[in-house]
Amino acid sequence: MKQTRHASPLTVTGLTVAYQKKPVLRNLTFDVPEGKLIGIIGPNGAGKSTMIKAILGLLPKVSGEVQIYGKPYAEMRKLIGYVPQRESVDWDFPTNALDVVMMGRYGHLGWFKRPGANEREIALDCLNKVGMADYAHRQISQLSGGQQQRVFLARALAQNADLYFMDEPFVGVDAMTEKAIISLLNELKAQGKTVLVVHHDLATVKEYFDWVMLLNVELIANGPTELVFTKSLLHETYGGKLAVFDQEDGATLVGAR
Repeated sequence: MKQTRHASPLTVTGLTVAYQKKPVLRNLTFDVPEGKLIGIIGPNGAGKSTMIKAILGLLPKVSGEVQIYGKPYAEMRKLIGYVPQRESVDWDFPTNALDVVMMGRYGHLGWFKRPGANEREIALDCLNKVGMADYAHRQISQLSGGQQQRVFLARALAQNADLYFMDEPFVGVDAMTEKAIISLLNELKAQGKTVLVVHHDLATVKEYFDWVMLLNVELIANGPTELVFTKSLLHETYGGKLAVFDQEDGATLVGAR
């Protein structure tokens, strides 16, 4: 599926989103390079999840344009994978892990085709990649938080997308699951995929991401981690609420004020 394209995987121009006439995102304009792990960083209420949902058409925009590889989102949605926040999912819905992952194949089948043996094989392979093959027939409500997150990651893999959006995939998971997720994200990057991740743990930003977007209602900075993840830009993003000290390898979070 991977193709070489000249346009950026994601180009956003003048994106503004408001709740009850109050802007929660103001005039965002940026693009991102292909084949990068991109951390979306900012304080609570900065609009990180809102930005992803607006890009995906899940929330209305006041203004702005979104292009995927130079074309409107509606024409390119099959190239996009999405892992939502765990708390936004109805985990009591009566379905098992395998069925959830197979949902990721529906975009390739069309409206009137049912998934068959090939889709089942792909779904099982994706569950195996996230260490969940043994839980294929387990009801999702019976899985732990980390296991549920792995299943949704497997669903995104089953989509075989080129551009992925992941909304806080590391929240509420154990250390082993976090390690498995970042290993998989690096595998996607090695395949030339582009992955945008809403992330809160500043201590792991430099280790996990080679590109960073700093967001607080407005876009503060967007660029390579070594240029953007700095003491001055973090203070600008968080409004002085963080204690950040310089070390030899750059800015590191050590506590909160």
